[in-house]
Amino acid sequence: MRVLHVATEVYPLVKTGGLGDILAALPVAQQAQGVDARLLLPGFPAILDGLDDVGLVADLGSLMGAARVRVLWGRIRGSGIPAYVVDAPWYYRREGNPYLGPDNRDWPDNARRFALLGKVAAHLAWGDVDPIWKADVLHAHDWHAGLAPVYLSQNPVRRVRSVFSVHNLAYQGLFSPDDWATLALEPWMLRPMYGLEYHGWGSFMKGGLAFSDWLSTVSPRYAYEITTPEFGVGLDGLLLSRRDRLTGILNGIDQTVWNPQIDGLVPANYSAHDLNGKWVDKERVQHELGLAVDPGRMLAVMVSRLTDQKGADLLLGVLPKMRELGIQLALVGSGDPALQDAFRKAAQEAPGWVSVTIGYDEPLSHRLIAGGDLILVPSRFEPCGLTQMYGLRYGTLPLVRRVGGLADTVHEYHDGQPSNGFVFNRADVHDFALALARAADVWQDRGAWEWRMRTAMEVDHSWGPAAADYLAMYRQVLSDRN
Repeated sequence: MRVLHVATEVYPLVKTGGLGDILAALPVAQQAQGVDARLLLPGFPAILDGLDDVGLVADLGSLMGAARVRVLWGRIRGSGIPAYVVDAPWYYRREGNPYLGPDNRDWPDNARRFALLGKVAAHLAWGDVDPIWKADVLHAHDWHAGLAPVYLSQNPVRRVRSVFSVHNLAYQGLFSPDDWATLALEPWMLRPMYGLEYHGWGSFMKGGLAFSDWLSTVSPRYAYEITTPEFGVGLDGLLLSRRDRLTGILNGIDQTVWNPQIDGLVPANYSAHDLNGKWVDKERVQHELGLAVDPGRMLAVMVSRLTDQKGADLLLGVLPKMRELGIQLALVGSGDPALQDAFRKAAQEAPGWVSVTIGYDEPLSHRLIAGGDLILVPSRFEPCGLTQMYGLRYGTLPLVRRVGGLADTVHEYHDGQPSNGFVFNRADVHDFALALARAADVWQDRGAWEWRMRTAMEVDHSWGPAAADYLAMYRQVLSDRN
């Protein structure tokens, strides 16, 4: 089976969230199961610089407003993942964030930038671009690739099946009606219910949802949640109408990157059978960050974007309770400037108790997760979440809100169910604080705490099971001729 994954990120070349991690790991796991899985990526500078064995596949000339468009072929350095790259300097050779300009706003030509990606994806899947390869399934990921299934539908005779994965429904890729004429879309495609129109705008996300043969999300619970008004961001009606072709598959994690036994980014390695290295990692990270070095104090960590979605404001609200319970906090992340400033102030007011690092720091993230006792993921919504799975893998017990993939992966002890963390229900400071108090109570019984750690570390969150589920879904899509 030949599968073309269309996306904008792949770790370690471009990563703004979990999407990059997924596109780095899923194709490798699929190849191990016999799938000819390839990527199609935009030619961002970091992607072009991270390719080995680069060759020219096709020169497409002028396309979608770009004077020069070429398709290159290479392999992602390190992993060897085969990748096609759309080399369109006018659209993609820009430094910094792949979606935002220097003013931290969307690039004004984002609609054309990512429509080009979708257009090339359709022609590559059909076999027009690479004369020796075409796809059985085009798998588009998130709004940036949302027009790929739309362009496929313009030529139904040359049938390539399509899957569209929702990684976060809240980010929709909206574009102005002024852009419609520039995207080579047929007028009927802009219809309100089953087209791209979204409250007077166009939506790349809605295009993927309406025109794909099959839909998937990154956890079973999120697949249900997005069909409800609370989490459906105005698209729940469309999703509910397609629920018989909507599958939730829980993401995995790359256990060659996230493995406490071999992680080269942490001071000391350890396993579920020998936790001594974890106590070394905790002492080192406390010292590194200027926290009081005390093995008896619980160290809570958070590695996250600082946004309301991620519950960063809720964490600010429980900081006094954490101090009261004797819990330290080490945070790394960036996001809303007001939240960043509030966390900086909190760290200044509580030296030895609170450490805040603003920015993205992959090595520090590994050291925090290895050295922490508790990892906080208090999200208002969370399609899947990876940091709680990293925490489970490292014996750093997650404390999460019961939503999306967090609810699918973290369980607090009740009715004999094994406990691997702590869970709260309502997105408010009170419920969050109660969960912290329960964690602090368990912390006093080190035997009970270590039992939960080992329970967490022994669960398999590798990509193998997820890759098998995706393969089963592809087979269903290919056999479905409706």
